[in-house]
Amino acid sequence: MKNKLILAEKKYEIREVQKGYANRTLFINLTNNVIQIKPVSDDMKNIFIGGKGFDLWLMWNGLPQNRIVKWKDPENEICISSGPLGGSIFYPGSGKSIVTTISPLTDIIIDSNVGGYFGPYLKFSGFDAIEIQGKAQKDVIVYIDGIEGIVQIKGVEDSEELSDYSHELTQQLTEQYAQDDHEKQRISVVSTGPAAKHSNWGMLNFSWYVPGRNWASSKQAGRGGIGTVFADKKIKALICRSPKVSINSNNPANLEEARKIGIAHTQEIIKLDPLQNEMRQVGTGHLPDIMNVTDLLPTENYRFGAHREIRGKEIPYNREIMRSIYSGKEGGDGCWIGCTVSCSHYSEGHEVLTGPFKGQKLIVDGPEYETIAGCGSNWGVWDPKWVLEVNFYCDTYGLDTISVGTGIAFVMECFEVGILNKERTGGLELNFGDVESAMELIHQIAKGEGFGAIVGKGIKYMKHYFVEKFGADPQFVQDIGMEHKGLEFSEYVTKESLAQQGGYGLTNKGPQHDEAWLIFDDVIRNSIPTFEDKAKALRYFPLWRTWFSLCGLCKLPWNDIQPTSQADYPIKDPKTGELVRAKIPDHVENYVKYYSAVTGNQSTSNNLINMSERVYTFQRIFNIRLGKGLRENDSNLPYRAVGPVTLLEYESRSERYDTQLKELGFKIKGKSTEEKIKILRNYREDQYVKLQDAVYLERGWNQNGCPTIELVKKLGIDFDEIIDIIAPFQE
Repeated sequence: MKNKLILAEKKYEIREVQKGYANRTLFINLTNNVIQIKPVSDDMKNIFIGGKGFDLWLMWNGLPQNRIVKWKDPENEICISSGPLGGSIFYPGSGKSIVTTISPLTDIIIDSNVGGYFGPYLKFSGFDAIEIQGKAQKDVIVYIDGIEGIVQIKGVEDSEELSDYSHELTQQLTEQYAQDDHEKQRISVVSTGPAAKHSNWGMLNFSWYVPGRNWASSKQAGRGGIGTVFADKKIKALICRSPKVSINSNNPANLEEARKIGIAHTQEIIKLDPLQNEMRQVGTGHLPDIMNVTDLLPTENYRFGAHREIRGKEIPYNREIMRSIYSGKEGGDGCWIGCTVSCSHYSEGHEVLTGPFKGQKLIVDGPEYETIAGCGSNWGVWDPKWVLEVNFYCDTYGLDTISVGTGIAFVMECFEVGILNKERTGGLELNFGDVESAMELIHQIAKGEGFGAIVGKGIKYMKHYFVEKFGADPQFVQDIGMEHKGLEFSEYVTKESLAQQGGYGLTNKGPQHDEAWLIFDDVIRNSIPTFEDKAKALRYFPLWRTWFSLCGLCKLPWNDIQPTSQADYPIKDPKTGELVRAKIPDHVENYVKYYSAVTGNQSTSNNLINMSERVYTFQRIFNIRLGKGLRENDSNLPYRAVGPVTLLEYESRSERYDTQLKELGFKIKGKSTEEKIKILRNYREDQYVKLQDAVYLERGWNQNGCPTIELVKKLGIDFDEIIDIIAPFQE
């Protein structure tokens, strides 16, 4: 503490949170070491709600209006906010924060949701959001003390010997900033690792201290290179020291009603979770086996949807194996106080196999489904100990496991088809299944060395590089390189799900499943067969899931533990044709009541959707302001997301594809596999175009993919600057 140079300091008055809001935001400029406190107006709360809405509004006003800002520009911002419902300790899943910035991968706004204690602690320390702009000359720490009422920007001196590795740095800073052992629980650290300085896949770790293990665990804001921006700004860490958290901390308008709703939902989870997905025992670790059985598990760069040799059978990532990997009596932790889902799992005593920590036995936070699928099956790796190894190093190096998984899977296929060879990879033999070479590549990414320096720039960059330097076929690498808008795909095989293709392709930020996870309703339940059905779902579900990111809530309590009344609802509304059961109606009503009780704003389910539609549409227009966000940017999915690219892919499902073509009226007798692939491709690409038309119409966007002036007026966001941005793209 004494060795840190205080570059700027601001004292502020401690105030109680009112109806879920601190009613202030914190602005930090690292170029000139300015600290400002900004008020939150009623209009800001009514229009943008909180969480991602606050982040976007702060960035909208904070970025220069007269030019397109790039991710490395000092004017780019990182914003973090929870939301009015975030931080409640009696309602499950109330610990989420949303982080936004301009992504080094996509050049548009990326938003990433994350657990851990920082977002709620920030609010209880006095701020609904933090907005960070500028670049420091040397590493700095931003410290928010919600007990003393002080914000500081501190220089980091060489003599401090703070680790570059995130898991070590988090422990060091938790120790340093806690007044005693008991107070460690009041410290939350946000940090990244060395790889964020050398790649576009940098992520952020958000910590919380677990007394029983004497360890600060972390959840990750992984997507889109947010950690890369963090490192570029030379932020060593954000630290928040929070006042004591109680049931009154969020100060709901109606505490008794809010607690009643929270207790009822908690009791439901305790009763039903052991009978359903066992989120507390195995969490998202229950998913790989289900995905494999349903042919939806990404395998060998999404060529297949299951382990080829044991399709339809249990895999080494089945529920029982994952249960044995996770530590602790119940298997998991809550990443926020009082969350009975407790799906944040960890593995204790992993003996590190490679790299700078080889031979040490350490705690690994995870692995979660996306890591298991991305860095396991998608690499053709079927040994859980190696998934733990990848998980550990990605976390401490500050790397997004989804981009690492999908990116290295692309590299492996390029190696197997001859685009790459050992000479081009610096001696690495990157075949599917060669996890040790993949690990060496991760170590190179962390150091910015060798072939890893190229890979860490992302698939979009690698596509151009492999064409220019190695003579790769541009169409082939486009077809198999699983990125869209520059963001690597999350881990679901979408070939047979047009709705999930839309869920990935029509997102505001790139192919991340948190906007619309429709693959089961589309493929398994076949409950949205028509374009109209899919379009309705692709309007509702991105909006509904956005609502959680406005309010500071986790989506898992909504859909991973379902009430017994769920079976009483029809799959679809007979009048409107919209999905009913997939919405989990009783839980939606529960959230309506809870939002009303906390904020004092009496709401309906339509009100919640309207909140999201304003922010979702606003984000779309923000993308247009940044030079993207139109139809052309939603088009051109890598074809592997749509259908089979290679002979091997087609022939692995030849009976399925041949049957489909026959049922569609195509005459395929005597045709070669290449000819059948071409016929199928023309048909499926045309289907995606028609889906775009239907979804744009349903969302109130024109065929340019631009929100209409009529829509923004209806939503109450018809500000002059918004009209100026969208006017040139009206039909």
